Amino acid sequence: MSRLLTVAILLFAAIALAKFWPRILVALKRFDERNVARERQENIDRQDQLAHFRHTLKLAEEQVEDVSELETRDARTGLPVTLYVFEGEHYATRREAERAREDTVRGKARAFYVELPAALAHRGKDRLH
Repeated sequence: MSRLLTVAILLFAAIALAKFWPRILVALKRFDERNVARERQENIDRQDQLAHFRHTLKLAEEQVEDVSELETRDARTGLPVTLYVFEGEHYATRREAERAREDTVRGKARAFYVELPAALAHRGKDRLH
């Protein structure tokens, strides 16, 4: 009975693999393309003196929420209006909300560089690298 169950499980796995093989190949190809692009960017970044700042801004940007749209009615006219929300604040235009978001991202990145000397000093008293 256990052999029959083992064979049935193997057949089911083979059928599932055959059915989903094209999807698996597409996912593996995307994964490989991302890795190649990442390695290429790492090689470029080794030559770029400002790459560290770009990476810090990217990391800070990932930590900040996106601007969202809110459909509501104007309190005075009752007409539908679109407001843009960032960190609970309502903005009349997307540009204002994006500017507030950019200021927050820059603030987080700046805070990283303010804390960096203390982190490096904690890592080793005599060395910075």
